[in-house]
Amino acid sequence: MSGATYDTNNIFAKILRGEIPCHKVYEDADTLAFMDVMPQSKGHLLVVPKAPSRNLLDADATALAKTIPVVQKLANAAKDAFDADGISIMQFNEPAAGQTVYHLHFHVVPRYEGAGLKPHTGEMEDHGVLADHAKLVIEALQG
Repeated sequence: MSGATYDTNNIFAKILRGEIPCHKVYEDADTLAFMDVMPQSKGHLLVVPKAPSRNLLDADATALAKTIPVVQKLANAAKDAFDADGISIMQFNEPAAGQTVYHLHFHVVPRYEGAGLKPHTGEMEDHGVLADHAKLVIEALQG
């Protein structure tokens, strides 16, 4: 681990506390899943454990054990909801690896044959589109 400490004011901690809104698709006692506001593909969502950890390197093993089945559940729902050819699961640890938000999170990104990923830039998706995408994931979860 880098020795860096967990910042309780990171954006995902604020979302977990309800200080910043999100387009929620799933929540249980240990995890929250919501649409990424800067999606790299239609249906890009994030799965976040509620337990505070900077990333995978300092995460509690129990929190990881509770989070991974949710990542799998959301990957299947997103694949179905967006008729995707595949799903990329991405998780970054520290700046050199591309991490920009320092709360453990997993990207669940629907993928399509022959289509690349959009850049993960500072341009936010329209909230109406995100709300529609969230609804599709929720419907897929409900079967």
